[in-house]
Amino acid sequence: EGLPELLSRSRALDFLGKKKVNCEFSEKQEAARSKENNLISSPLPTRKLHCCHLLTSKSKESGVGRPYLWARLDRKPNKQAEKRFKRFLYSKENTKEFVWNVEEDFKPVPERWIPAKEIEYLNGNPVPDENGHIPGWLPVEKNNKQYCWHSSVVNYEFETALVLNCHAGDPGLLEISAVPLSDLLEQTLELIGTNINANPYGLGSKKHPVHLLVPHGAFKIKSQPSLKHSDLLTWFESCREGKIEGIVWHCSDGCLIKVHRHHLGLRWPIPDTHMNSQPVVVNISSSKYGCDLDSKCLFSHFSKLDSQKFGSLRDIKLDG
Repeated sequence: EGLPELLSRSRALDFLGKKKVNCEFSEKQEAARSKENNLISSPLPTRKLHCCHLLTSKSKESGVGRPYLWARLDRKPNKQAEKRFKRFLYSKENTKEFVWNVEEDFKPVPERWIPAKEIEYLNGNPVPDENGHIPGWLPVEKNNKQYCWHSSVVNYEFETALVLNCHAGDPGLLEISAVPLSDLLEQTLELIGTNINANPYGLGSKKHPVHLLVPHGAFKIKSQPSLKHSDLLTWFESCREGKIEGIVWHCSDGCLIKVHRHHLGLRWPIPDTHMNSQPVVVNISSSKYGCDLDSKCLFSHFSKLDSQKFGSLRDIKLDG
């Protein structure tokens, strides 16, 4: 009782342009639940993750497009516009839509920033979402201090990225490998690690931080729960596979339905995640790079651990 409706359909977009629905729950919404269960009668449920993106970016020097990691950066309103927007949201008398002046109401963004795909446009300007933000992307440059953790997982010289995924031959085994950026084009991924979102997976340390990219949809859920509030709550609390941040259902109509532990009143991060119950192997050969790697970079550190197997992600320790 007291929770929002089962599904709150909004104008939010995921960052490949597909509609995203935040899944919220009330046991009074049986009809809505039945409708949504029909929609996802054959979904692909995966673990919920956050976003960055692989796109091409033209080099300033050559003008030639190369694969680049792009970080999520929302363009947000300035203080005056934000105050007007909040007054509009809290006013019970407003029946019209809020009118934005994109050229005047929003903070400036870096020159190479681009809006997310499929964002609606009006008079040539991107339309803000229901939160008053314009979702977008910024390319991660090698020496950008603001995105130093993003930068640590890509090597633009060799055009590779450090990626965590399921092992192709053993779904119960995780694998850290160097993946060509070209193989990740147009994908969204999550950056996880020591300095990201309280480090729920126990990667690295303050002295030797470790960060990795995880492709969205990489971790399929085998024992998926139904959309009933009680079933989801039980699954997240009692099932070993439920020790995750959330679920994203990939529906047949292209819609994504997301449920986070917070929607159910459950906390995150948690001490013992499902990902940390899985062993992990490192598959990064130094022979691919010769002697050209910076000895302090993550690629160099992981190449020294090539073919080694660990009990969990938190067991991986890097030398100084």
